[in-house]
Amino acid sequence: MWLAEEPLLFEMSSPGRKAFSLPDLDVPESPLPEGMTREEVNLPEISELELVRHYVRLSQKNYSVDTHFYPLGSCTMKYNPKVNEVTAGMEGFTRTHPLQPEWMAQGNLALMYRLQEALKEISGFAGVTLQPAAGAHGEFTGVLIMRAYHVDRGDTQRKKVLIPNSAHGTNPASVAMSGFEAVEIPSDARGNVDLDALKAACDETVVGLMITNPNTLGLFEEHIKEVVDTVHACGGLVYGDGANLNALLGVARPGDLGFDVMHFNLHKTFSTPHGGGGPGSGPVGVAEHLLPYLPFPQVVKEGDTYKLVTPEKSIGRMKAFHGNFGMMVRALTYILLHGEEDLRQVAINAVLNANYLKARIEKVYPVKYPRTCMHEFVASGNIADGIHTMDIAKRLIDYGFHPPTVYFPLIVPEAIMIEPTETESKETLDAFADALLKIAEEARTNPDLLHTAPHTTPVRRLDEVGAARKPVLCYRG
Repeated sequence: MWLAEEPLLFEMSSPGRKAFSLPDLDVPESPLPEGMTREEVNLPEISELELVRHYVRLSQKNYSVDTHFYPLGSCTMKYNPKVNEVTAGMEGFTRTHPLQPEWMAQGNLALMYRLQEALKEISGFAGVTLQPAAGAHGEFTGVLIMRAYHVDRGDTQRKKVLIPNSAHGTNPASVAMSGFEAVEIPSDARGNVDLDALKAACDETVVGLMITNPNTLGLFEEHIKEVVDTVHACGGLVYGDGANLNALLGVARPGDLGFDVMHFNLHKTFSTPHGGGGPGSGPVGVAEHLLPYLPFPQVVKEGDTYKLVTPEKSIGRMKAFHGNFGMMVRALTYILLHGEEDLRQVAINAVLNANYLKARIEKVYPVKYPRTCMHEFVASGNIADGIHTMDIAKRLIDYGFHPPTVYFPLIVPEAIMIEPTETESKETLDAFADALLKIAEEARTNPDLLHTAPHTTPVRRLDEVGAARKPVLCYRG
């Protein structure tokens, strides 16, 4: 275990050592509250040098997108350009307080307005809210907008939301949180929505369809217009899970395909940071007929002035103040840097990289739906008797690669979901493919190597079920 190689601060403690010195008090001394003295809280006593070395060594164990390749399917862990951090750190943005009056925050509001307009143009929607704090929060916001639309029309009998089994796993949770029932729609033999099942499920009780396109199999819905028309014909709305928009940038606009509402994942498509707990950002775009229900505040431009307004039938505020503003700065920086042609190239390269990687490994790692994929693809870990996807994932760590997403989507047995993103080079993709092929050879000739992997890490294979059921969340000396 890494604890044996890297002592904890408590184990390094020696009485009398200090990592800091405070200046002499220039105010009357006041006793600490009960339970807060050094003796009571039992803090470690170490020197500054030991403290710095400890945390630097820990930081060097981190796996990050700045140091390694992340092939996580669906999660889109791509490089975050450092220019984004420069613009997000500009004093005019960082020193603005959200309670300042509008006239003192015109630059911030102008940026929000430009991002709204850019996202509208990219997606083909009539309006965008920047309020939601993450993709799943955007889903929840979108479903609430759908609910408000139907209630406003008196369609209170609509209680079902249809969700293909190739959709993102957060979709059913968003539906349940909104008070609706999630109804699963199966896929057909080519990985599309089963049209017969969809038509059978569409009736006057349907709120709408939540569809991920491209779906979690990495496939574009071949009958998307017919899917949309079928849902609209029964009075339902079509929600697009826009998490995979990076495959469509500049190529297809969901609004043009007939989608009524969709969330964007700024971290997936527009390079804002992903992981580490946030902050995230999941703006939502809507068609013309849903504009009155958008959350407030909305930024509008009147002449040369930017103002915050409340839509006529707004569902209310979804986030404190105006949303996660720093993510908006980063996303707009990315959009303006690329422009129309380069954003299209982002999608082209994402699709090219995924198909190249699929072609390198699909003869060994079976692909259930052998179609041209979009930005990601799903292979199977059924490569040898007694070998499971988890074995392959753990062995990849020994080769220096973060494992892909595993066991999702559930409709592919032993699923390995791989997304290289547009930012990775051919050399990186080849090295990753070579590692997967070598592991497949090991699976046949020396399967125990996989069963006991990883071998090169400070932490060996863990009892993940035990860790989930009986977590150890604090130091126990």
